[in-house]
Amino acid sequence: MSIKAFDLVPAVERVPRMSDKLKAQIECMDVCGKNMYLGTSDCFVMHFMLEERANQSGKVTFQSQNQGQKHLGLKKAIVQLKAASALKRILVLCDNTVSLLNMLDLEPAMGGAKIKGVTHFCLNENPVGNSPFMVEVCVAMKKKQLALYSISDDRITHNRDISIQEPASVIALDGHVICAGLMSQYCMLDYETGQNTDLFPIDTEHVRPIVKRVSKEEFLLTGPSALGMFVTSEGISQRPPLQWSENLLCVGYTHPYILAMNDEFITVHSILDQHQKQAIPFQGGVILNDYDGRIFVASAKEVYCLVPVAWEKQVQGLLADKRTTEALDLARNANHGLSRDKFLKIFKRIQQQAAFIEFSQRNFDDVQDLFKNGEVDVREVISLYPRMMPSGCSFQRSMPPLHEIADVNQLARGDQNVVRQYKDFLQAYLEDIRGTKDARGFKQEVDVALLKLYAEINSPELLPLIEVDSGCNLKDCAECLEKYDRHHALAMLCKYHGDNDKALNIWSRLVNGEIKDDLFPGFEFVVNFLSSLSDHDLVWKYVDWALERDQELSIKIFTERPSQEPPSERMRPDTVIDYLHRFPMAVVTYLEYLVFQRKLEKEKYHTHLAVLYLDNVLKLMKTNNVKKEQLDMARSKLRTMLQMSSLYRVQLILGKAKEQEMHAECAILYGKLEDHEKALRILVHKLRDYTAAENYCLVNSEGRDPTYRKRLFHILLSVYLDPANERKDFLIEPAIVLLNNNVSDFDVAKVIQIIPDSWSIGLMSQFLKKALRTNMHENRTTRIQCMMSRGENLLVKQGFITEQREPVVMNDERACAVCNRTFSDPAFVRYPNGIVTHIHCAKNKHVCPVTGRLFSTTKHS
Repeated sequence: MSIKAFDLVPAVERVPRMSDKLKAQIECMDVCGKNMYLGTSDCFVMHFMLEERANQSGKVTFQSQNQGQKHLGLKKAIVQLKAASALKRILVLCDNTVSLLNMLDLEPAMGGAKIKGVTHFCLNENPVGNSPFMVEVCVAMKKKQLALYSISDDRITHNRDISIQEPASVIALDGHVICAGLMSQYCMLDYETGQNTDLFPIDTEHVRPIVKRVSKEEFLLTGPSALGMFVTSEGISQRPPLQWSENLLCVGYTHPYILAMNDEFITVHSILDQHQKQAIPFQGGVILNDYDGRIFVASAKEVYCLVPVAWEKQVQGLLADKRTTEALDLARNANHGLSRDKFLKIFKRIQQQAAFIEFSQRNFDDVQDLFKNGEVDVREVISLYPRMMPSGCSFQRSMPPLHEIADVNQLARGDQNVVRQYKDFLQAYLEDIRGTKDARGFKQEVDVALLKLYAEINSPELLPLIEVDSGCNLKDCAECLEKYDRHHALAMLCKYHGDNDKALNIWSRLVNGEIKDDLFPGFEFVVNFLSSLSDHDLVWKYVDWALERDQELSIKIFTERPSQEPPSERMRPDTVIDYLHRFPMAVVTYLEYLVFQRKLEKEKYHTHLAVLYLDNVLKLMKTNNVKKEQLDMARSKLRTMLQMSSLYRVQLILGKAKEQEMHAECAILYGKLEDHEKALRILVHKLRDYTAAENYCLVNSEGRDPTYRKRLFHILLSVYLDPANERKDFLIEPAIVLLNNNVSDFDVAKVIQIIPDSWSIGLMSQFLKKALRTNMHENRTTRIQCMMSRGENLLVKQGFITEQREPVVMNDERACAVCNRTFSDPAFVRYPNGIVTHIHCAKNKHVCPVTGRLFSTTKHS
């Protein structure tokens, strides 16, 4: 496949014959601006003026006018000529001699100065010198030698000679680097450093040596096997070689194309990918070269110009052939001559066209980058998918159109696997650009398309799309979600759009099993939603349904309300409790929430909860085959409640507990009534739980002064030692344990008074030892505190005496430091820093009213 990169246009259609005897033909040429110079085989130099014109259709034509000719007086062909516009001279090589002619009249210049013994010459296109009115020339001599000259408008200056291994047949000069084709090989010479690098051999029997400068310090050479080799000044190749045809004659270069001519064709290769782009039939060609950015080619009698086809047309031709990579490379590297902004606008459209071509061929890896880099309107992509655009969208595809695709169904041709691939691509593309500048302004279109894609495949991303900052329109998406049974997603979308009633209706149907959705998280999700819902009327609409389904879970609707929710009559605790009477488990949980979490100190809530706990225990006690663990747990909750709270009606609970002989509960209740002896007698005599009795003393004295605790422990000891008790002998051991473990909670003197006379010293020895140690420790600690207080008191007295030693002189002229008035009353205030004020001016005895200095506030004894 190829493109049309150049048109062959006649420039000089027929070169006039200078001699009837000789069949003169063109041997060489050069073009400088509008001036064309031809060298013929019969030693004529001809000057033509070219006029380039473009008609209304853009087609380029040339008109040539002969300006004159000059015969050099020899019977030799002119081998080479080159115009030096800065000097207004023409360098002509004929009969191994370089001579100079004036550009306008073709007369000899500088008195006929010449360079002899030359086989080839070239101009330095990257001159080392700074003078704009001097050209640097390198000539290849017949001998094994190269010579460098500087030519100005009035002299030829020989600069240096360079020795080479063999005579050179072709050379090119760039800066101080010379690339030369010798008799058997190519070489690279740096005449500044003297470095000489051999490149590769030349098969002179089959290959014509060609050296063409293509860029700074880079040359194109004809290599073996019809290869075009790129070589830098360092002697290395940085580009892949070109594959040329055989019998190559000439080479020209205009970015980004290399043009090569043999005896049948002119071929055009891209320097970007090294591929051949065009082949132009042309027989009898003798010259092809680039001149001031234009390519001219000549046969023996005619001259043609290879006019570049506009790069936009070339690009469109490549796109028409679906060669998108080549089209984009050409667009990037063409000499477009446009402003940056205008070029970027054109290039983006080319990228967009290329993107849809790749899209039609399912090259999805490239498509996504092209869509983004080309800034394709995302709606242009979504519109290729039937029923993906929002119903209210008025989008129209780009005009002129970027593609000829009707939709993806056309591309898939009924293959559902292909349709699935296209949908997967759209999903990945929209996910990638969502929230970026590429989707800015088109949030609804992107989100609606994603929702429909997710709904079809039941993607886990469906719910996150709806829940957070969704642009999905309810009207557009409801039908799609219902079609694929995505009921939970539809409910979430209703919630997002504020239609909570419809959302709850869908969720209730899901819970009831009327409809199904695998993504629905379950009944607890609905309860959590109701617990956070601020529309209390809507909450009450669904409370009955929820509680009838699961009391334990549904009570969260009332117990897990938002902390910042404003108070409402419909959510008052009394209102809720009255409603919950039909749901025994729920009312208990709600009362626990009020009492234990919210810590509301209302007697009716505490009493109500205690009664419900008690009723539950009584119910379990009357029920047959109840597990002991279940009953123990119920009684434990009741006891905890009775012990923790002091707001319930104790007598009410006590009466019911006594009826059922619930001794542990009765003990707690007697404790609430401050009837500790009864409580402890129950624990000791009824329950025989001595550990619980000790714990009762500790719990009920918590936060009280030590005297109260001692009183409780003495009561317990009295219960143990009660002589009227029939089991008094069995209580000696717990009494001794009590005394030994809680020595500090007893008054030793009172203990000695109440213990039986029959107890031996050995039985009491451990208690007495601990009591003695405790007493001694308290006595010593008290003495130490007393001595420390006496020392502190002495320090205070010393300070007071010191202060009294300094007299305070008061006279009629002494004024208050605060109000500046004299003292009429003998009473005054003196601060430690010497400030004296009236008593009523001293507002704070610890802070100086003048300096603000703070004095010690410690109270000394």
